[in-house]
Amino acid sequence: MEYLVTMTTHVPDGTPDQAVDDIRAREAAHSRELAAAGHLLRLWRPPLRPGEWRSLGLFAAADGGQLEEVLASMPLRVWRTDEVTPLAPHPNDPALAAGNAGTEFLTTFSISVPEGTPAQAVDDTEAREARRAKELAGQGHLLRLWRLPGESRALGLWNAGNPAEMQAILKSLPLDPWMTVETAPLSRHPSDPAMAVS
Repeated sequence: MEYLVTMTTHVPDGTPDQAVDDIRAREAAHSRELAAAGHLLRLWRPPLRPGEWRSLGLFAAADGGQLEEVLASMPLRVWRTDEVTPLAPHPNDPALAAGNAGTEFLTTFSISVPEGTPAQAVDDTEAREARRAKELAGQGHLLRLWRLPGESRALGLWNAGNPAEMQAILKSLPLDPWMTVETAPLSRHPSDPAMAVS
């Protein structure tokens, strides 16, 4: 099973810089070990406010218990809080690897079909959405897609040249009129396993 983990680190005031550097170095080394074991799939930096220290991680584990063991084994956990979101398979997930060009974006979709919409119209729109997702995957824009907890929610990992291109891609989705979308540009994390591969 895959999980998205928001990892927020708060270094206690007065912690010597050498102690911070040591734990960060051990965290980077352990991240490589977790990637080699198949538990850490990706790491990103979301948009940050000044002084904020936060990362997003895509992890794989058999269940929540194993995930907690993995997260607890990470050196920065002594200063970190983790927010875990379980991810379920999505039928339109292309399961592509990270691209080398462009910027990656995470999108959270909530779909609300207007009351009274005929079932056939919903089915037709979902079929067109599946075809469009396949096209966008073929173009290297849609990398991953998961179902989120809650009704009619999904998480997407995308690649686009810039925010304007990302918005145009989202507007091209057949479900767009029924969707509320939150988009976050991502920066590469120095310990991202995809960087070691590319």
